[in-house]
Amino acid sequence: MAVFQDEKQQKKLEHLREREEEELAQILSQKYQIPYLDLTRTSINGDALRLLSEEEAKGSNVAVFGRVGKKIQVAVLSPEAPATKQMVAVLTERGFEVARFMVSHRSLARAWERYQDLSFATESKAGVFDISPEELNALVAKVKTTADIGPLINEVMEMKRVYRISRILEIILAGAIGTDGSDIHLEPEEKQVRLRYRLDGVLTDILNFDHETYKLLLSRIKLLSGLKLNVENEAQDGRFSIKIHEQEIEIRTSILPGPYGESVVLRILNPNTITVPMEELGIEPKLLAILEREIRKPNGMILTTGPTGSGKTTTLYAFLRKIHSPDIKIVTIEDPIEYHLEGIVQTQVDKKSYTFAEGLRSTLRQDPDVIMVGEIRDEEVAQTAINASLTGHLVFSTLHTNNAAGTFPRLIDLGVNPKVISSAITVAMAQRLVRKLCPQCKKERAATASEKDTINRVLATLKNKADAPKKHDTVWEGAGCKECHDGYKGRIGVFEAILADERIEAALQQNPSEREIWKAAEHQGILTMPQDGIIKVLRGVTSLDELGRVVDLS
Repeated sequence: MAVFQDEKQQKKLEHLREREEEELAQILSQKYQIPYLDLTRTSINGDALRLLSEEEAKGSNVAVFGRVGKKIQVAVLSPEAPATKQMVAVLTERGFEVARFMVSHRSLARAWERYQDLSFATESKAGVFDISPEELNALVAKVKTTADIGPLINEVMEMKRVYRISRILEIILAGAIGTDGSDIHLEPEEKQVRLRYRLDGVLTDILNFDHETYKLLLSRIKLLSGLKLNVENEAQDGRFSIKIHEQEIEIRTSILPGPYGESVVLRILNPNTITVPMEELGIEPKLLAILEREIRKPNGMILTTGPTGSGKTTTLYAFLRKIHSPDIKIVTIEDPIEYHLEGIVQTQVDKKSYTFAEGLRSTLRQDPDVIMVGEIRDEEVAQTAINASLTGHLVFSTLHTNNAAGTFPRLIDLGVNPKVISSAITVAMAQRLVRKLCPQCKKERAATASEKDTINRVLATLKNKADAPKKHDTVWEGAGCKECHDGYKGRIGVFEAILADERIEAALQQNPSEREIWKAAEHQGILTMPQDGIIKVLRGVTSLDELGRVVDLS
């Protein structure tokens, strides 16, 4: 009987607490001049609820419970809370007319419970930038140079319409795609926010705008990318996609906290940039012939090295496309999958449950002919990849070293037995990307004494002097025109490679330095990056200044 009384008393207390909470919400509604509502007695519209994800709603303590066209009803717990105000502003910028209602914790929890009942069929729409393809295509057509972007954004900045922020984001994205940018950088400073594009590997200032606009823009980007709106002091990563010319372009979002606000980088993964044929990468004829032979072998390992952004992924994808055919199975292990290749099995690593090592072991059980490992980072991956190449698989991968010769000492540092390295590896490559001179405005001029000295010093190291152009005393430079970015248009690779032959195998037994590896490879006569670059300079492909920016010519 006592238990019954306790339960009855408990229910009475809960009822009192609920009534007090509702009374408090009514008092606050009068204070803030916002209508009060009890959502436990109100129907909740599923389509309205879908306007925000469950995470977004809970992160900002709101729930969208009613919708008629562009008019929406939003339940709020604390109308002056920063995350709530930010979310209401974002919904307004998306074109909705927001009516706020003061509710209790219990009401809000009841609305959030409805997320469990929603169909998952609409989830695929999350993370898709919902602007019309015609609108985006029209914007891309308008933007031919970086000078076109500023006026378009400034024109929209003066608008008072609710679509202003979405429109600014459209222009920023269309501007980057129209100028072939690879990244968009939004960098808050003390008095302003700087917008920059990375064009052909070099950051270019576009314009500056105010912090108030940036905060709304940041919220819009976070919403699209599936990031937390109420988190401002942690790094976050997300992604969304846009469609243009019937092609889906993925945008990868990276957010870092800073002293004046969160810094944003949007990386544009345009499929067009990865479809460069192997023959157009910039590989000199002798090395190209070697690679075309090696990538068709049934086993072995080809490693390409270089810093982030040096085109390693593009090169490996070019290899995969070159050898892809219906009678072989190709599996990739990537972090993350940047571009999707038809007819190839691609898997993405997860740092917690599916590492490169685990992925590689699992892949070997899938009976692949060719494996691409995104990066060799540790001893376990190195050992497994080496063993795979020794047991009938062709393996492509990347390694972080400065040059081709550094590949071998690096693998030894990772614990690979020097005796098996030369048996497993067929080619170790290194590469950099240099900007190409614009064919419309480049012009030839006489080289200065200093430039001649650099050119002659590098050419003197050539094993085969016939590789160099006969004319050594002129160089090329870009004047700059409406078709290019400061005299440059597009990029091309500068390469070097070392074959794992008998001399390299003998050198590896002595725990060699990079210098000793180069000496052992000298007889192969394959161009080094400085030699390959200087030949491209003399042929007018790039400038000496540009080559010196990415390759050590000393």
